Amino acid sequence: VALLSAIGRDADGNGLLTRAQADGIDISFLHRAVALPTDRYIAIEGALGLVAAIADSSTLEACGADLLAPLRDGQLAKWRGTVVLDSGLMDAQLAELAQRSCSDSTDLRVTSAAPAKAVRLRPFLNKGNAVFYLNLGEANALLAQSFADSHSAAQALVAAGAVRAIVTDGERPATDADKAASLSRTPPSCDVQRITGAGDVFMAHHINAETHGATRANALAAALDAAASHISTSAT
Repeated sequence: VALLSAIGRDADGNGLLTRAQADGIDISFLHRAVALPTDRYIAIEGALGLVAAIADSSTLEACGADLLAPLRDGQLAKWRGTVVLDSGLMDAQLAELAQRSCSDSTDLRVTSAAPAKAVRLRPFLNKGNAVFYLNLGEANALLAQSFADSHSAAQALVAAGAVRAIVTDGERPATDADKAASLSRTPPSCDVQRITGAGDVFMAHHINAETHGATRANALAAALDAAASHISTSAT
């Protein structure tokens, strides 16, 4: 796993790099911002779920052009693994990525950081190889529609150009759809202790399961089980 992003030259950034290296993540492509702090995300959760969240991604957005240097200078030209792309970048950088060879990988997975940023992913709808991971709110925002469930949203994403769409909807069924077929599965019941990070855990386990040969049905089940385990564990 290699990480392409921007991190400040501060204590928070150093701590993240130490943790990433300990987890075996390649950080050699990271852009270290000289005069900017490492971005932060703060989530406030209560008994009824997420109360408020503040995402400070100003450094990532400010360094957008610089962090794409490994793509421009050829360092990642031979990358053949899965490419996971988040909507945290600005429109200009995402549009550039949609045109670059790295994004023409046979396994491109895109996801949204939030419903408000989902619209930034529209250039990837017509890539012909983009697999979308969205929750129902993000799918609604991306397509500027109001779908009642994950099944209708996933099918609409495929009709709009996504080669495949995996849409979650909280405790309601999640759907994996492409032009050939779609399948839905209800997440396991659990005692919800937190929700922050559930989408990240879901996507990571889904990709990992498929990388190791799981069927689509088993990969969806594994991802939902992992997300349920995550949200039912108290944050420390």
